[in-house]
Formats: sequence, structure tokens, C-alpha cells
Amino acid sequence: MATIDDFRRLALSLDGAEESSHMGSPDFRVGGRIFATLAHQAQGYGNLMLTPEVQAPFVAEAPETFVPVAGGWGRNGATHIRLAAADEETLAGALRTAWKLRVEKNAQAGRRRRPGR
Repeated sequence: MATIDDFRRLALSLDGAEESSHMGSPDFRVGGRIFATLAHQAQGYGNLMLTPEVQAPFVAEAPETFVPVAGGWGRNGATHIRLAAADEETLAGALRTAWKLRVEKNAQAGRRRRPGR
């Protein structure tokens, strides 16, 4: 069973990760962009910013642990991780996946902004 403290510790262990706040809730960023939040910690969830393509196998393989966020956010890949159902290895892997997706997206955005490309 993972905890909020585990979520925070593991998120901050990722290269370049920083804790910030969005709408009064803790979030975790790399390159200034969010990859995970604790917006639903009172309900026992951490949130991961995945893509729909990455979210689908997480939910299919462990529906007791991973749940799409309600509405459009969930359809776009935002995913709850039920901390009580996650062990540390699962949590670490999920956070690493969200972090990696954000790092890749940041790199793509940087390439698009460079003059002459």
C-alpha cells in the first residue's frame, strides 16, 4: 500500500522533478510542466498525466489501481492511481511513465519553437 508521502518522495526522485502547486493542490513538474498531482489526495488518489494510449493498458491490467479521471480530463489520459491498491514498485513505474511522457513532450515543444525549423 502506497501513501501520499511515497507518491511525493518517488515523484521528486525523478530527474529534474520539482513540487509546485496548481489550484491549491500539490503538483509535480519537469521543465515547468505538470506530470503528476495530488489534487485528489483526500479521496486516496494520486493523479498521473498520461496519454489515452498509455492509460488504456494501465487501466486494463490493473483496474483496481488505475482509474481514468472523470470527464474530458480522463478521456485525454489523466489517470487516478488508487494509493491503497498500489505497491511502491507500481507507483514508481507509473510516475516514471508520466514523467517520461512529459519530458518527451517538452522536448518536442522545444523543437517546434526553435527558429528555422
